[in-house]
Amino acid sequence: MNPVLIDLGFFQIRWYSIMLLIAFLVGMFFIFKEGKRLGIDKDFLFNLTFWTIIFSLIGARLYYILFNFSEYSNNLIEIFKIWHGGLAIHGGIIAGIITIIVYTKKYNVDIFKVLDIFAPALIIGQAIGRWGNFFNSEAHGAATTITILQKFHIPNFIIEGMKINGVYYHPTFFYEFLWCLVGFIILLIFRRMKNIKNGQTTALYLIWYGIGRFVIEISRTDSLMFSGFKVAQIVSIIFVITGVILFIIKQKKGHFEDLYNEELTNEINF
Repeated sequence: MNPVLIDLGFFQIRWYSIMLLIAFLVGMFFIFKEGKRLGIDKDFLFNLTFWTIIFSLIGARLYYILFNFSEYSNNLIEIFKIWHGGLAIHGGIIAGIITIIVYTKKYNVDIFKVLDIFAPALIIGQAIGRWGNFFNSEAHGAATTITILQKFHIPNFIIEGMKINGVYYHPTFFYEFLWCLVGFIILLIFRRMKNIKNGQTTALYLIWYGIGRFVIEISRTDSLMFSGFKVAQIVSIIFVITGVILFIIKQKKGHFEDLYNEELTNEINF
């Protein structure tokens, strides 16, 4: 699989970068659409989204480097070449959440309502972004056979794209794409339900993605490691536990208290 879309010699446009750009644009579309429905100031939301994307990219890169520094220790300039791959989504999620918390507290906006607006946008962005891994021939699972892959009814172009140096691999990027796509649909349906509390959509995201990533990570061959454990599985467990606790806490609130589908009433002053 050729990771380069356009090669001008002095400049390359890589599929990885294109997929990230599409992921951001699609995510922003859903963020602004939902923000408008809930009466959130568009300038506030635009600025928040801008900074969240910036710090999420930085967080994803730093997270990856932190657990894989040996790959860059002899060539530090490679750290800045994110178009070559090397972004860890968990680092991006954590950095993004921190950015949202800081920014919303600054303008006295409900943190969990904003997180709920971002959650479906995030997971559909993750689904799209995984295709960048496909073009980079990365984020795949263990070696397998074409017969097994065909039994899973995986599209042939994906099967052949996961044939690396003559060996077929499980397209775990594709499994995660499907898991995130289903999660996106579930989150969209869930947050339109009556009496949903602020924070419960975020909690459901943490649970859904945490479970899926933990299982998918079992087959991954390029996982970041810490003391013999896969970092992504550790973080996924934390996500699930946090999500369950958050969901239960929010559910205990009054029947008509802290409702997500109520428009934001407080004014945002820049």
